[in-house]
Amino acid sequence: MLEPTPSTTRRGVPGAAGVPASAVVPAGRRPFAAVFRALVALAALTGIVLDSIDSDDLGRLFSYFTIQSNILVAVSFAWAAHRAWTARPALSPRITGAALLFISITGLVFHFVLSNDSSGFSMTSERTPLESVANQLLHTVTPLAAALDWLVLTAPGGFLLRHAWQWLVYPLLYLPFALIRGALLAPGTEGRYPYPFLDVDLHGYDGIAVNAVVFGLAFYGLALTLVLLDRIRPHLRGPRNRISSLGSGPLK
Repeated sequence: MLEPTPSTTRRGVPGAAGVPASAVVPAGRRPFAAVFRALVALAALTGIVLDSIDSDDLGRLFSYFTIQSNILVAVSFAWAAHRAWTARPALSPRITGAALLFISITGLVFHFVLSNDSSGFSMTSERTPLESVANQLLHTVTPLAAALDWLVLTAPGGFLLRHAWQWLVYPLLYLPFALIRGALLAPGTEGRYPYPFLDVDLHGYDGIAVNAVVFGLAFYGLALTLVLLDRIRPHLRGPRNRISSLGSGPLK
């Protein structure tokens, strides 16, 4: 009787002699990270869909930074989930850090500014049940889930100092987008300006410039904080489910 060869006993799969195990189950696959990221993407997508169903003006809806940042989360986390499931290299920290910063801005501005009556920029109003669910998904669930993914499932040391100002390109471009859109709409149009601190009718362009500087500095401070925390935070899980880091060389 023929003895099985080493290639079929050590590298093969039962019933498929000579087929490398890696051809069936990719080495380095991170199933927990993949499932968690898929759920984060689903939460963001669900919130966007629910808001879209309940909206009578999709142009206005998709002008909000909240919706745009959650679209980025849905796309980047679905992409990261696929790469973790198929054992492909992790997304660049420049991409994952951008998604984390933008959705963090969404959550922090909502909870500390827009939902805070003492901030001077509150946007409190009655919401339908669909709007309430979407609101929690987009402003609370996705920011917290993105932070959890970063802290638990992402290896530290990937963010660089130069990423902090690079990430600010999108928030800075959002300012002229919101102002130009508002200028093109007729005065009195509901939602002409997406947020009270960008409302030219209320603050004038001088006031908007001051608000932009204050928020811009706050966002840059948040970006720097994420970079520095990424350098000092510990590994909280083993290597199997964490994304590989690009290295933790000197800050640049």
